[in-house]
Amino acid sequence: MRAAQVSKLEGPESVEIVDIPEPEAYPGGVVIDVHAAGVAFPDVLMTRGLYQMKPELPFVVGGEVAGVVREAPADAHVKAGDRVVALTLLGNAMAEVAVAPAQMVFRLPDNVSLEAGAGILFNDLTVHFCLRNRGRLAEGETVLVHGAAGGIGTSTLRMASALGAGRVIAVVSTEAKAEVARANGATDVVLADGWLAAVKELTGGRGVDIVLDPVGGDRFTDSVRSLASAGRLLVVGFTAGEIPTVKVNRLLLKNVEVIGAAWGEWVMTHPGYLAEQWAEVEPLLAAGKIEPPEPVLYPLERAAEAVASLDNRTATGKVVVTLR
Repeated sequence: MRAAQVSKLEGPESVEIVDIPEPEAYPGGVVIDVHAAGVAFPDVLMTRGLYQMKPELPFVVGGEVAGVVREAPADAHVKAGDRVVALTLLGNAMAEVAVAPAQMVFRLPDNVSLEAGAGILFNDLTVHFCLRNRGRLAEGETVLVHGAAGGIGTSTLRMASALGAGRVIAVVSTEAKAEVARANGATDVVLADGWLAAVKELTGGRGVDIVLDPVGGDRFTDSVRSLASAGRLLVVGFTAGEIPTVKVNRLLLKNVEVIGAAWGEWVMTHPGYLAEQWAEVEPLLAAGKIEPPEPVLYPLERAAEAVASLDNRTATGKVVVTLR
């Protein structure tokens, strides 16, 4: 089978298209003919050996797929021929065939394409975890998201209202990305240059209830300042590269919180949580209350370019690699 493989840790440019044997089925595993695979920022880090989980070289890039079940255990909740999305854990996604644990495979609603499906699990379930579990989003609250034209950002814009937000403010770096944010459902859009003053004006000086921040870097202190009384700042990642610090006295001023939101760690330590999430998100997708993503598609031959688009921050929305 064809696959996008990393054999040396030199960044996205080290991703190569190779022919390798198909993976063998294992007990409890579902064999999937992969049509599309999602790209996420951890893939960038893994190509440099900088992610907390480090697969042995060589490894196949990616951790989420959409495709058609070829073979499943007799007691699995999916069967041959089902359209599914799945997590493949540590790599092993950008290949024509993948095997995933049955508990991490889910039927895809008929109204969602396989290409869009490949962009759902990592980003949408991360956002669901952030807003529901860690952010404790209440009906009508205001959510602000940094990097709003990226994968996590557009997922937040698509999902926040369906999960109860009354207003969703997008922070973006360019006018072109502002258009992406508006297309994905932002209530308001502000540019990163001068964003705090703009948000204060939009909210009449009150601030926002939740900040979802996958960017980090020098925006962090102003994110704390942007919070309303009892607001929550959700730390999701550090695509800006710099890991910020917080002066905890700032948390006292308005009884605000800075909260870590590591979806992957939660999934690995809370068996059954993925199924709980899908039980809530899937009906919203099927009913059209959450619009499926409209991913930027790259053929497998351009997998290195797809991963690099997250590294150089040119990506808008979810990036997906197609295999069939």
